[in-house]
Amino acid sequence: MRVALFVTCLADTLAPAAGQATVAVLERLGHEVVFPEEQTCCGQMHANTGYQLQALPLVRRFVHVFGDASFDAVVSPSASCVGMVHEQYPRLCELAGDEELGARVEALAPRVLELSDFLVNRLGVEDVGATFAHRVTYHPTCHGLRGLKLGDAPLRLLRNVRDIELVELPQAESCCGFGGTFAVKNADTSAAMLTDKLRCVLDTGADVCTAGDSSCLLHIGGGLSRARAGVRTLHLAEILASTG
Repeated sequence: MRVALFVTCLADTLAPAAGQATVAVLERLGHEVVFPEEQTCCGQMHANTGYQLQALPLVRRFVHVFGDASFDAVVSPSASCVGMVHEQYPRLCELAGDEELGARVEALAPRVLELSDFLVNRLGVEDVGATFAHRVTYHPTCHGLRGLKLGDAPLRLLRNVRDIELVELPQAESCCGFGGTFAVKNADTSAAMLTDKLRCVLDTGADVCTAGDSSCLLHIGGGLSRARAGVRTLHLAEILASTG
């Protein structure tokens, strides 16, 4: 299968290991991974902050870059950005009155998939040949849980990782408090939500907290680091790419 990597700007600039790990997992499974160099921001930050029309040029660019019919799928290590394509792109096209762009988005969106969704639900793969000998807890991010409705797809992948000790996260469905610019505009509320999430992570006794969105992991990881908790964060893809 020929797969295009939608790496996201956050992964590109702040969490490149998540993108590299995604490529490693897909290539291990025998897929050809292509990186379209013309890709840029999907426009989520603009749209979520109220600049919907300003996000439209980025929508058009995304469709232009990833609309290549030779790509069997467009895979990303970010439920948040994939959710942008599925949930907000159609609304933005309608807002702009651009029916042609809307039709192109409708045709492309089913091929744009978050990594665990692609592996489990599209390929039917739950064991990617990973080994990771650590105590791990999983945080389901809001976009993955409530937006894309990934369900237990990430957990099914983690349960098949060799030597892993997977422990349930208390109040797992609660938001970590990041929410993009929410953490900046509502810092006190965000910090309080993060405190609750950190308490739950620490209660598991895990060595590693993982998730499918680098943005949430940066938020949680920052809190753990400031608390000197001795717990690190790793993207789901990094665990799946590990071979021991």
